[in-house]
Amino acid sequence: MPPCNNAKKLGFLKRFLPFADGTPSHDQLGNIFAALDAEAFQACFIDWVASLNKTVTGVVAIDGKTSRRSLDKAGGKAAIHMISAWSSEWNLTLAQRQVDGKSNEITAIPELLELLTLKGAIVTIDAMGCQREIAAKIISKEADYILALKGNQGSLRKDTELFMTEQAAVDYDDTTVTYHETVEKSHGRIETRRVTVCTDIDWLKANHNWPSLKSIVMVQYHAILQDKTRAETRYYISSMTSDAEHHAKAIRDHWGIENGLHWVMDMVFRDDECRIRKGNAPANFTTIKHAASNMLRSVKGKHSLRSKRHIASWDDDFLAEIINT
Repeated sequence: MPPCNNAKKLGFLKRFLPFADGTPSHDQLGNIFAALDAEAFQACFIDWVASLNKTVTGVVAIDGKTSRRSLDKAGGKAAIHMISAWSSEWNLTLAQRQVDGKSNEITAIPELLELLTLKGAIVTIDAMGCQREIAAKIISKEADYILALKGNQGSLRKDTELFMTEQAAVDYDDTTVTYHETVEKSHGRIETRRVTVCTDIDWLKANHNWPSLKSIVMVQYHAILQDKTRAETRYYISSMTSDAEHHAKAIRDHWGIENGLHWVMDMVFRDDECRIRKGNAPANFTTIKHAASNMLRSVKGKHSLRSKRHIASWDDDFLAEIINT
């Protein structure tokens, strides 16, 4: 989309504010966004999303993304890393928070959760967020969790994998499980996902003090494309006792943050190409992109987000519809 000419858009902008002295210059806008308190701006974003009156009861996916070209070597600043909360039910970004790096997500995630109304929701997080303190925060917000298990949880992951492997070998005769399997075929690719959920885990809860741990989940993934195959097994812990089909949907919904947010940031808003790096401007422009994405999604129709953005660049009435929806 071609850059906006402020003078040409002045008539449109006056629909909302007087702009008696015209619009700020490029440099003035740069200075404003560099100086604007990023956390305060993110708080305004959260208040705006809350004003939409959308009750969040489905999956809330938490994940982080680095804006790669916000790196400022000369200024000694690392690229910004932002963790976001995404509603799979509404396809909306609910909140975001800047962190110093992926390793600091552990401390930032509880702060992000504290900002949200989560009663009745299912919070899903990858292995970085599989921490007792984070699980406790989710439960305190009257929500449930599904947390990915990897090597960062040491014996918990090993115990879970060993138990499920041993039980599978005897067809789960010694425990109670539920199953759900899906097979998808597309463009010559066949994908099979088998989800197994076990709630008979008193032994695990006795050995690992996890808040409200109710079940363990195993997801077996198998893909065939021509003569190539790929197999993977993933494990999760959950605060729910619901069946495998319910867990399968929640785990699948988690990946909506990749396609619905991260992909959109890169392919529609070119986030990884963005060279904004001065002061707080990188974080503030990420918040603006999240707001723009939410607004573009609010206008129904057959057009893609990229097409809607292009139409809005020349059709002021359509742009006004996006802003006012």
